[in-house]
Amino acid sequence: MNTQKADKGYDIVPASLDDVPGIFRLLQFYSDQEVLLPRPESDIYRSLRDFRVIRRDQTVIACVALLIYTEELGEVRSLAVDPEYLNCRLGYRLVQHIENEAQRLGLKKLMALTYVEDFFRKLDFNVVKMSVLPEKVWGACINCHKFRNCDEIAVLKYINQKKTPKEN
Repeated sequence: MNTQKADKGYDIVPASLDDVPGIFRLLQFYSDQEVLLPRPESDIYRSLRDFRVIRRDQTVIACVALLIYTEELGEVRSLAVDPEYLNCRLGYRLVQHIENEAQRLGLKKLMALTYVEDFFRKLDFNVVKMSVLPEKVWGACINCHKFRNCDEIAVLKYINQKKTPKEN
């Protein structure tokens, strides 16, 4: 892996219709490895305005989405980086971008469900119980095939204020 790729300053931009196959490819790669839950391509089209991407030569090499649940809570969703660029801090940059957008919108909390807890801890997210996130659980999780046996880790970060949540 070429760690100098991160120094090229790839721009984070809103996703376009042409990006959907690339986003789907990245999400499917990590879904196949059971690091992300599967997401149909039709769902990416429906939520395309939520996505931000990083491209190299017109190819999506990283993506993330911001899903808003309430006037207080947003979710970092569908974060994926092409394996060739894993040590380039693109995931970090994408989450920072989403956090800045959430702050601009006035959200107070940003959450994620993840299998990669350490990544989010390094970004000052704290592990919380799922019960702290009823908007997510009853808004989306209830329709998930893993609802009764969820093994994802809930993480939360307070933004636009100083307090931090209690950990498990």
